[in-house]
Amino acid sequence: MLILGSQSPRRQELLKGLDIPFEVKTIDGIEEVFPPHLKREEIPLYLSQLKANAYLDLIDKDTIVITADTIVWCEDQLLEKPKDKTQAKQMLRFLSGKTHSVYTGVTLLSKQKSKSFFAESKVTFSDLSDEEINYYVEKYNPIDKAGAYGVQEWIGYIAVKKIEGSYYNVMGLPIQLLYNELKTF
Repeated sequence: MLILGSQSPRRQELLKGLDIPFEVKTIDGIEEVFPPHLKREEIPLYLSQLKANAYLDLIDKDTIVITADTIVWCEDQLLEKPKDKTQAKQMLRFLSGKTHSVYTGVTLLSKQKSKSFFAESKVTFSDLSDEEINYYVEKYNPIDKAGAYGVQEWIGYIAVKKIEGSYYNVMGLPIQLLYNELKTF
């Protein structure tokens, strides 16, 4: 049995695309706090492991849990999910005209073992006007997205000049890498 430990509709959509049966089960109350010295890929790797470990006592020997966490990293700064629309607009202004990295950490967990891995995608944004930023934030309300944007939404159509790495990683799950890791897990 395969369990996706994520409420993200994007992760669920991507995993469905593999045509592998799975269930979605989430655990409330996992405090996503990480040590302040962690940088870049260390953060989502730590958080995906933290989330996976919460399932250890809830699964049987025939179950694999998939957990993931995605962050945006730009100019040595972490951009998580914005707290409100004002912060979302600030994040998008910060990303405007720059290249940033999207890191997703993924953990596979069973009773017998655990495996964690990550993907990095570099995303280059064109310069965004305040009108474009305001329109996107007001219409799409990207409060639930790392870096305040969803690449598959309007902002991705107009802002993304280039992606180096997995597009699906930018959506929140490096699905090709996950597929290969599942085959060997």
